[in-house]
Amino acid sequence: MTDQVVTRFAPSPTGFLHIGGARTALFNWLYARGRGGKFLLRIEDTDRARSTPEATEAILQGLSWLGLDHDGDVVSQFDGAARHAEIALQLLEEGKAYKCFATQDEIAAFRESARAEGKSTLYRSPWRDVDPSTHPDAPYAIRIKAPQDGTTVIRDQVQGDVTIRNDQLDDMILLRSDGTPVYMLAVVVDDHDMGVTHVIRGDDHLNNAARQMMIYQAMGWTVPVWAHIPLIHGADGKKLSKRHGALGAEEYQKMGYPAAGMRNYLARLGWSHGDDEFFTDAQAREWFDLDGIGKSPARFDTKKLENLSGQHIAVSDDAALLHELSEFLAATGSEALSAKKTTLMGDAMYCLKERAKTFPELLDKAQFVLAERPIDPDEKSAKNLDTVSRCILKELTPQLQNASWTRDELEAATGAFAEAKEIKFGKMAGPMRAALAGRAVTPSVFDMMLVLGRDETVARLMDAAEEGNGG
Repeated sequence: MTDQVVTRFAPSPTGFLHIGGARTALFNWLYARGRGGKFLLRIEDTDRARSTPEATEAILQGLSWLGLDHDGDVVSQFDGAARHAEIALQLLEEGKAYKCFATQDEIAAFRESARAEGKSTLYRSPWRDVDPSTHPDAPYAIRIKAPQDGTTVIRDQVQGDVTIRNDQLDDMILLRSDGTPVYMLAVVVDDHDMGVTHVIRGDDHLNNAARQMMIYQAMGWTVPVWAHIPLIHGADGKKLSKRHGALGAEEYQKMGYPAAGMRNYLARLGWSHGDDEFFTDAQAREWFDLDGIGKSPARFDTKKLENLSGQHIAVSDDAALLHELSEFLAATGSEALSAKKTTLMGDAMYCLKERAKTFPELLDKAQFVLAERPIDPDEKSAKNLDTVSRCILKELTPQLQNASWTRDELEAATGAFAEAKEIKFGKMAGPMRAALAGRAVTPSVFDMMLVLGRDETVARLMDAAEEGNGG
C-alpha cells in the first residue's frame, strides 16, 4: 500500500445525487483532502438498462455544486469489463475459481426445495471439485472458491471488527455465463487498479466486504481500510425516503441553501468533532477522521440545516455570495440580475446577509434593491401610507435632499425632523419602508438609503408622498 491516501466515490447513475450519496462523497473528499491524498470518482454504470447519461450528468452537477472536486478523469466501470473478466479468468487458471454449469432453473429449484424444508438456501455448486476433463460443452459461469471453514474478519474503522463465518459465504459468481463480470468483481478490480486505500461507504455494503475480501485475498492484493457509515434517517427514525421531502442534492440547491452550509450540515450528519456545530471547510478538512463517525444512523433535521446555512451566509465573502446567488437563479430558471442590480446587491450585502438562512430569504430582504420605480407597496406596508404619513414624507424629503449622504448625517436629519414635528422616529420608519421597499419588514431605512443613493431615495420618497400614488 502506498503512503498516500486514496479514496473514491462510486455512485450508480440511475437518478439524482442522493443526499446520502452526497454525504458519502463528502466524507471521502474530506478524508483525502485533509491528508494530501486523492479523491477519485467512478461511475458504476455496468447496469446498462438503468444507467443513463442524464443521471451521470446530474451526479456530476451535484458534486460540482457541493464543491467536491475529484482528481483525474471520471472512471466508467463499464469500460473496464474486459479487465474485470481477465481477473476472473486468471483466478480460474490458478485454481482459485471454477466453472459452474448449473442453470438458473436448477439453482431456483434448489432454493425452492431448501425453503420448503426449512434449510439454508445458500447454494453449494456441485461443480466445485469436478475434474475439468469431464466438463460438458455447455454455457458456464465462473465462481470463486470461497473458504469453507474458519471466519472472515472485517476490520472496520466505524463498526469495529465484524466476524462472519465462512460457511455462510457462497462461491460467488465472478463471470456470468454470457461472459459479463458481476458488480462485486468489478468493484474490487477497479478499487485495486485505482489504488484505493480507504473504502468509505454506506453500511448497507458491510456484508459485501466479506465477499469482496475473497477476491483481494485470492489475488494477493492489499485489502483496503474499510469504513462503513450508517445510513441517514428521517426525523421519524426511518430510512430517508421521498416521504421525508427532498432527496437530491440539486433540490437543496434549488431551495437556496448555500453549498458551504450544506457541506457543514452533511459533515455533522453522523460525524462529530467535540461539540462543534459550525465550522469552515478548512476546519472540516483538518478535523475529519474516521473515529469521529458514529455507529447509529443520523437523523436529517431541516431546522439545523437552515441554522447552519444562515451562519454560513452571514460570514461569506460578498463576491462569493453574489456568485452563488447567480448560480441559484440559473438553477431555478429565474431571470439573471442585471449589471446594475448586481452592483447594488453587492453594495447591500452587508445589511442583507445577517439573518437570511437561504437565498430566497436573501432576495426577499433585497426587495428594495430589486424593485423598480414606481414602488408598488404590498398590502401590509400600504397601510403605513395614509394621508398624514404622506405629508410627513413630503416635508422630510427636502431635509434629506440637503443632507450629506452619510449614516450619521441621515440619522441626524431625520432625528431633528422628528423632534421638530414632535413625533417618534417609529412613526416615520413605517412610511419610509413602504416608500423605499414596498415592504413592512426591511433592512434599516438608513441602510436602504445609503445603498440606493440620494437620487433614488429622494425619488421614491417623492413618489410615495404624492397623493394617490402607491396607495
